[in-house]
Amino acid sequence: MTATATRPAGPPTDGALSHRQILTILSGLVLGMFLAALDQTIVSTAIKTIGNDLNDLSAQAWVTTAFLITSTIAAPLFGKLSDIYGRKRLFMLSIVIFVVGSALCGLAQSMYELAGFRAFQGIGAGGIMPLALAVIGDIIPPRERARYQGYMMAVFASASVLGPVLGGLLSGTDSFLGAAGWRWIFYINVPIAAFALVVIAKVLHLDHVRRERRIDWWGSALLVVGLVPLLVVAEQGQGWGWSSAGSFACYLTGAAGLALFIWVQRRMGDDALLPLRLFRSGTFSVASAQVTIIGMAMFGGMSVIPLYLQIVKGASPTKSGLLLLPLVAGLMLASLGAGQLIARTGRYKIFPVIGSILMVVGMGVMVTIGADTPLWQTDIYMAVFGIGLGLNMQSLVLAMQNAVPAQDMGVASAASTFFRSVGGTLGTAIFLSILFSLAGTKISGQYAKAAGDPSFLAAAKAHPDQLASLHQHLSGGLDDTSFLNGLAKPLSHPFFVGFSQAGDVVFAVVAVLLLLAVVFSMMLKEVPLRLVSGNQARAQADAEAAGEPGTDAVAAVAAAEAAVLGEGDVDPQADTDADIPRPSGRLADEARTGSTGGDH
Repeated sequence: MTATATRPAGPPTDGALSHRQILTILSGLVLGMFLAALDQTIVSTAIKTIGNDLNDLSAQAWVTTAFLITSTIAAPLFGKLSDIYGRKRLFMLSIVIFVVGSALCGLAQSMYELAGFRAFQGIGAGGIMPLALAVIGDIIPPRERARYQGYMMAVFASASVLGPVLGGLLSGTDSFLGAAGWRWIFYINVPIAAFALVVIAKVLHLDHVRRERRIDWWGSALLVVGLVPLLVVAEQGQGWGWSSAGSFACYLTGAAGLALFIWVQRRMGDDALLPLRLFRSGTFSVASAQVTIIGMAMFGGMSVIPLYLQIVKGASPTKSGLLLLPLVAGLMLASLGAGQLIARTGRYKIFPVIGSILMVVGMGVMVTIGADTPLWQTDIYMAVFGIGLGLNMQSLVLAMQNAVPAQDMGVASAASTFFRSVGGTLGTAIFLSILFSLAGTKISGQYAKAAGDPSFLAAAKAHPDQLASLHQHLSGGLDDTSFLNGLAKPLSHPFFVGFSQAGDVVFAVVAVLLLLAVVFSMMLKEVPLRLVSGNQARAQADAEAAGEPGTDAVAAVAAAEAAVLGEGDVDPQADTDADIPRPSGRLADEARTGSTGGDH
């Protein structure tokens, strides 16, 4: 088996890049990330327009589900393949797949065609995010990496919130350049992706020596068998019925697929799609669990807030996206600030701890919002939640990357994206299911109370037609709430109160779930951040494997780490994740292998 050596071309000879070089590379990476993050949410506010135009609104859920399923499953596969074949070509391939899928989506003539093209588009999106993080891991040491990953996390969060705003604007345009406005939701990706490809081709220079390893195709196939049924039932279970035959078939198929996937991963060893040895690191395991919970809270909790703003506060889809800006601003500032502090101090555990507590507080106070809560108060609550989210996101990715050997950088980066996507999909399905299962009961209860309210009775007497419309729509479910816009305030207010109460239950459940994140953040073992990049570590390991002396720069960095942190000699057997014996100080070894060797 040959070794891997992935190095930036050109000077300096020790593999380190200047701040300017890093920013140039980062510009190409964030363009790709922006596309992938934007398309996770841009369809949400346009789906009704798309369904009406393609004459099949009932199939709308499959358009969203198809993208989520393929992007979730593609992430670990792209991560593993990039460790074998190199990052640049696979990153560019993922963008090409994404942009071809985007163009096809714009040409779709039916909802099922659109769902199929969205599935193809999702394959590309699944590779963009983890590979961008892996490239940053290759070229920047963990101690400095937090500064730059903060920018990437800010772009990801901004695109996720900008998506609904842009989707609402484009879908509200009847026609642009001869095509329906909603089709430009997908066409707009083409020029951005083309520009991203040009930038990446010019600025991302990585030499790669292929590692001859088996590709875990069986693991990939079984991951599909295990996850697809579970993600499908998470999205469709409310309509099918959670105890229906179709739902149980998905439960059983998914459980069997995941059990076989774990068995195959054990058999494949280091060649596995998601090597189980990585989970022997307590830091990697705990961070993976916390990323899943954060994903559930982020996407699940955030899916309820826009509904509250649109239904209760009467905001348009575009305006509701803009009203989320306090959350985004909090996330961006916290993510960038945490990155700067991590780079200065080398400490990261404190940020997930504080962030998780703030997320609990943010969701806890969201429980108090109601139909009459002023928007400025809701903005403050959202900002608190956003700050907590920002302190968590990049800190956990950094912890996972730092806890694995350098040759597994792609797998670790993909794992963070994978677990967050799984959590987000499950969280959205579960929390929306709770919301709509409770909303009808809560709303009916409020109208029962309002039956004795003089203002309600007066409005009902003055507007009998509106009262009849209200009864008709309430008996038909909550599929369409546009009728509320024409009702007198005393007639619509009980609806808003009941819906807000259902949302408060969801916020309470999310807050309780986030208590687990607080516990996991306390359990997170802080492994000292390496001062060498993945490229430098692999280059040093290759040189030592060939019996050549390592570069003076990397050796000096290792010595500095040992001196600063006061690490002495360590028993080689103490590091269960180590791939080679460790006869001297742990941090000096990390400079050679790029591995932290697990938790100490």
